[in-house]
Amino acid sequence: MATNLPQIAQLLNLTLDAKQHRKAEAELKILSEQPNYSLSLLTLVHDAAQPTQTRLAAALAFKNFIRHNWVNEDGSHKLAANEVDSIKKEIVGMMIEAPNQIQAQLGEAISTIADSDFWERWDTLTQDLVSRLSQTSFKQTNGVLEVAHSIFGRWRPLFSSNDLNREVLHVVGVFGDPFIQMLGIADQQIGANTSNEAELKGWLTTMSLLVKIFYDLSCQDLPPVIESNLQSITELLHKYLSYTNPIFDGEEDDPTPLENLKSDICEVLQLYTNKYDDDFNPFVQRFTQDVWNVLSSVGPEKRYDILTCQALKFLTAVASVTRHAQIFSDEATLGTIVEKVIIPNVSLRESDIEMFEDEPIEFIRHDLEGSDTDSRRRASTDFLQKLLGNFEMLVTQVVFKYINHFLEQGKSDWKAKDTAVYLFLAIAAKGAVTASHGVKTVNSYVNVVEFFTQHIAGDLVGGTSHPIAKVDAIKYLYNFRSQLDKAQWAAAMQPLIQNLGSDNYVVYTYAAIAVERVLYLTDDAGQHVFPRADIQPYAKDLLEHLFSLVEKDPSSAKLQENEFLMRCIMRVLIVLKEGAAECGINNILTHLNGITNVIKQNPSNPRFYYYHFEAIGALVRFCSSLPQVDLISRLWEPFALILTEDVSEFIPFVFQIFSLLLELNPTAQIPGDFRALLELVLTPTLWDTRGNAPPLSRFLAAIIPKAAQEIVAENKLEAILLIFQRLLSGKKTEQNAFDIIESVVSTFPAEVLEPFFTNVIGLVFDRVQKHPSDSHKLRVARFYHLVSAKPGLGTDFFIKHADAIQANVFTPFYLTIILPTTALFAKPVDRKLAVVSYTKTLCESQAFATRYAKGWGFTCTNLLDLLKNPPRVAAGLGDELLVENDVDDIGFGIGFTPLNTCKRGPRDDYPEITDIEKWVAQYLKEANQKTNGQIAQFVQTRVNPEAQQFLAPYLS
Repeated sequence: MATNLPQIAQLLNLTLDAKQHRKAEAELKILSEQPNYSLSLLTLVHDAAQPTQTRLAAALAFKNFIRHNWVNEDGSHKLAANEVDSIKKEIVGMMIEAPNQIQAQLGEAISTIADSDFWERWDTLTQDLVSRLSQTSFKQTNGVLEVAHSIFGRWRPLFSSNDLNREVLHVVGVFGDPFIQMLGIADQQIGANTSNEAELKGWLTTMSLLVKIFYDLSCQDLPPVIESNLQSITELLHKYLSYTNPIFDGEEDDPTPLENLKSDICEVLQLYTNKYDDDFNPFVQRFTQDVWNVLSSVGPEKRYDILTCQALKFLTAVASVTRHAQIFSDEATLGTIVEKVIIPNVSLRESDIEMFEDEPIEFIRHDLEGSDTDSRRRASTDFLQKLLGNFEMLVTQVVFKYINHFLEQGKSDWKAKDTAVYLFLAIAAKGAVTASHGVKTVNSYVNVVEFFTQHIAGDLVGGTSHPIAKVDAIKYLYNFRSQLDKAQWAAAMQPLIQNLGSDNYVVYTYAAIAVERVLYLTDDAGQHVFPRADIQPYAKDLLEHLFSLVEKDPSSAKLQENEFLMRCIMRVLIVLKEGAAECGINNILTHLNGITNVIKQNPSNPRFYYYHFEAIGALVRFCSSLPQVDLISRLWEPFALILTEDVSEFIPFVFQIFSLLLELNPTAQIPGDFRALLELVLTPTLWDTRGNAPPLSRFLAAIIPKAAQEIVAENKLEAILLIFQRLLSGKKTEQNAFDIIESVVSTFPAEVLEPFFTNVIGLVFDRVQKHPSDSHKLRVARFYHLVSAKPGLGTDFFIKHADAIQANVFTPFYLTIILPTTALFAKPVDRKLAVVSYTKTLCESQAFATRYAKGWGFTCTNLLDLLKNPPRVAAGLGDELLVENDVDDIGFGIGFTPLNTCKRGPRDDYPEITDIEKWVAQYLKEANQKTNGQIAQFVQTRVNPEAQQFLAPYLS
């Protein structure tokens, strides 16, 4: 081995230490550049003499190394061929023998490898797996099946394609018959080991994995080997849905292998009901009865939670198919469903109350509508709402009998009232409760405002209500926030804010959640329902209280635990805009900087720190020009420490905010200490980290105009262009490359660019020849127009350097890339730039006047096409209202996470031109005069009569 195993093991252990992990990770990164580093990690994973934590850390490091280093953007292996072959040869056997925790990490690594190599570059794998299946050892077989599932499970979310179909056919051809045989073997072993706990659990796990693979093999199409054996497979599924064994009695918290198996069966039944109804139709009714029996037999213990959710999802799938839904259509059946299934699974359990009291943040994350966590309540609600969609009036009538019953009980029992409120929430909402606007469509047979007034409002304002009753009241407002008008919200807002003062964690957090979402609400015109003027009077106290809640526990982990509080702070600052200055903006910054300094020690909650930096971004966006605060000096120290200490999670956010500060700074010089950052961003290693390229390139583009003199004086332009070259070579970073080169072209005069420009154009031409995407061609065209339109450069400057690469190479580039791509420009700023470029080409280019006579005519025609719908560019940064992605769609911690508050608007390169048609006319007339009528002569001889007629007003 080229690397030192004891050293790697020691560093891996140090990565588990919060105080030393950054240094250890940095040293491991250096070691990872040595040959066979991945094999060293696998050696540690496989070494049973190593402590479990070391082996697990090595498996995690291996998974992450493979994720980033297996293939490049073109799909070619980045590792040496012998290292690739060794990994493929060793990893399957290692995973089969590894403990469960390590198996999970190696499984993800195998899945990553399979994404690029399976099956054509790893065509022996399937047969290798089949050869390792054992009829007598469940441990051996389960390891094989875990590997198989980690590969085949990749197919589940994918859209059908020829390549995918070929891969599935390959697997089914090799794995299909052994899979059918293993179903029978596992069944026999379970039957033979009913009293042997270890063997029984092992073979039930085998059956569970086989059912998972049954799903994998069926997720794209129904394979012939499955279709021909469907009858026998369904009999096996029936058998194990009703299977019981006293060995599993007594467990309360964790699901046993039996519950896992039944859950997997319910999941595959859902797939077949949704996807293969024609083939599966004969079996649906019997399976519906089986699953009903399962739901009727399980208790409230946590071990049954996943099974209950999957069973309810299957019933939901059945209710989604019209011909099956009728089995639920009579009142008696619906009453039984509500009483026997829905109510037991929406009622609060002791375990829920314990979580509310002991793990409040987890209670909120599980309970919050729109969260990605399965729960009995959510699965029950989905089933009930599907029934509601089929039989709205009947379901409403049936459920309201129970709602009224529990409301009556609720006068003396808050738990009963909680059930009533939840049942109402379930039937009042039609469709999903969206994260952005809550319930958008309401059941026509209920009145949500009246129900709130009569039964819930008292809990919102009452001081004696149980905390869960208060949470129910707040959650009701949160869910139905789009159904209340401004007057109703005005009445509810103050009680909501008062609940922020509760001493109960869940109550004040839910209050913050509701306040934040209400402040996000907009009317039909896109304006905030609660604009700045409405919240300004109490915003200062509100912010101070929210910060006090966040800062209750100053430890890093606890401080960043509650992302909902920070999200509320962010939203208040976004709505306040410049009004933050009236709320003690320096004090707000003191809080935000203090939080930054604490959480940078060990960032552990990506959502919290995302909202945290959005809050800082809001201050920068709206308050950077205000005299009350110097944001650059206030933010410099905490942000500089992040860069010095290499807090990699925060660096992309820091550079986004620094970029916005530069872009909004009116001076032509580098402000404050930013000069030191220029040297830093030119360091190649900083660009190695995934997610750094977009913010670093934006920052570099922003600082180049302000640092132009230093860049020239210190010969830094070449280093900048090397970064451009590096980014242009990657599909994921080519857009960032154009951000930098556009800034360079806009900033420097021809004499500075002259030594480098032939090479720049050569790089652009090289990429254009490699089947570029439409988005790439758009940026190439925009780059050309920027050069063509700029005084001192121009079309002829571009042509001269193109000729230096190859004579007449400009002609096909212009005809096949620039003209057709420019016609596709959609942004007004790009269309305006193209109009300026084309106009200057017609008026000033000697090459087009003499060498490219036809090209002059084509350019004129394309200019006129743009002027038929002249671009209108709006002034300003962009919309005052920040339109954000649904928070649950953001890939936190994955690659680059853009900050909405720092979003860059389109750049107008010629803001001084306000009336583009008038400018074109004036420019053409002046050029025609200077050239003694040459422009008019070209119009007469080089363009068609229709274009001549359209152009006449511009020359007269």
